[in-house]
Amino acid sequence: MFQIDFDFLAHRLLIQASDGGMGSVKLEARSVASFYAALRGELSRLGLDVRIHASPNEVEDPIPFAKDERHASYDPVFASRFWTILLRSDRIFQRFRSRFLGKCSPVHFFWGAPDLAVTRFSGRPAPTHPGGIPHLPDAVTRDAYSHEVISCGFWPGGGACPYPAYYAYAYPEPQGFAASRVQPEAASYSPDFHEFLLPYDAVRLAASPEDTLLAFLQSTYEAAANLAAWDRKSLERIEG
Repeated sequence: MFQIDFDFLAHRLLIQASDGGMGSVKLEARSVASFYAALRGELSRLGLDVRIHASPNEVEDPIPFAKDERHASYDPVFASRFWTILLRSDRIFQRFRSRFLGKCSPVHFFWGAPDLAVTRFSGRPAPTHPGGIPHLPDAVTRDAYSHEVISCGFWPGGGACPYPAYYAYAYPEPQGFAASRVQPEAASYSPDFHEFLLPYDAVRLAASPEDTLLAFLQSTYEAAANLAAWDRKSLERIEG
């Protein structure tokens, strides 16, 4: 057994194996291809035969890792800042998660988008998801959305959303969800993404960032759960 961790304090990628083997790769400005080669070299040195899909998911025109010489930047200051945002967001997501008694995902980081997310399930089957996410097998998407969900998370932005934001959506989206009134006022529904977005700066600059984010998570969940007729009495607990 082994695990790989990003250390955004010392800026190293750490590999630890159950037989005591250890390895590391320095996080610095270098091409993806160079970083990938260094990682594979360390894994090989430790006798760890790992097979992965060696190309990005959920992006247009992906470049295989071993051939990507285009992306070669690394800023340790901003890497640490991004990590800090994830840490602080995780704390609030964990508190929000604790209010739910039904099936719920852990607070986890998806490398594809990439985003930090937590998802609640009603327990009822959902209609087949249409798929179509770039370079992500439809079978994966349809398995992930086989049952009704209300999901929220943090995304650093890109494409039609050129700024970092918190988001919340439901699948299937209940009728009237887009017109729901949610908190805070800075939150709005995006027809491009079919979800509510709350700019990160609106949270960062709030008098109480934690309360502002928690209000967004709770109000968007309640809007979707009420419209979709979730059995909230059985699925929720009263905090405290």
